[in-house]
Formats: sequence, structure tokens, C-alpha cells
Amino acid sequence: MRRTPAAVGTTIFFALAPGTVAGLLPWWITRWEVGDLLPSAPSWIAASLRLVGAALVLAGTAVLVRAFVRFVVEGLGTPAPIAPTEHLVVGGLYAHVRNPMYVAVFSIIAGQALLLGRPVLLLYAAVTAVPVVAFVRWYEEPILRRTFGADYERYRAAVPGWWPRPRAYRP
Repeated sequence: MRRTPAAVGTTIFFALAPGTVAGLLPWWITRWEVGDLLPSAPSWIAASLRLVGAALVLAGTAVLVRAFVRFVVEGLGTPAPIAPTEHLVVGGLYAHVRNPMYVAVFSIIAGQALLLGRPVLLLYAAVTAVPVVAFVRWYEEPILRRTFGADYERYRAAVPGWWPRPRAYRP
């Protein structure tokens, strides 16, 4: 796949998948109405939690965009199962964690929960994590194993799935 079609497909998938999971559904749950996470806590604690939430939303968004771009630049494909990459993506953030997109989406949702003071979003993130982790384990990993064989096995053995490693993986 050439870069332009990969970029178009990746942009569409970005809007549909994380746009729905980290944007549309949290909005539907909260209507972006601000709540009070800890009603009896001093105001400086609430303000601090909102700052942490904003940082998580911004950092998660930056990670998500970088991870999607990596699929186009390095993989010559998209994250969508119907238009996969031609090359195993192991550079950039993928050199630190195998699933930076999912980690970023959950960071965004947790950040929204803190920023808006809406703990229901933490429950939403936990419930959403179950099918996501199952999808990775029983769909993505077997496909990657079949498609990229020993390269994927070496990568999988060296790079954690969900908690980033400090030093980058070098194939």
C-alpha cells in the first residue's frame, strides 16, 4: 500500500475507532458536564486532579496521533484490520510498548474522568478494557504471529504489551 492511501485509511480509522471510544462515547456518557470527583476534598486537590486529567488527555492524544502516523510511515498500512500494514511496526513508541494506541485511549478516558470529575468514565474504561484486551490476545496477536512470524515473536518477547519499557527495543 502506498503512503497516501495508507494515510487516508488511517485518518478514517482514527475518526471511527478511537474517535468513538475516546470521544463520542465519553461525551454520550457525560455530555462533557463537569462533576465533583471528591466533593469533600479541598479545592486545591480537585484543581490538581483536573490538571493531571488535562495532562493525561493531552499526552494520550499526542501518543495516539504519533502511533497512527507510525502505521503509515513505517508499516505502509493502517491500524484497521481490513487494510493492515505491509511491515511490522516496531519503531517510535512501538519500541517501548506493543499497544501504544490502546494505552493512549485509556489514558485519554482516565484523563477525561479526572478533568471532568466524572468517575463513571473510569468504570467505562474498565469495562471497555475487557473486549480490547481480548481482541489483542485472541485476534491481533495470532494474526501478527502468522503474518510476521519470528520477527513478531522476537518483538513480542522483548517489548511489553501494556506497560512501556524505558529503553527502546532495537531489532
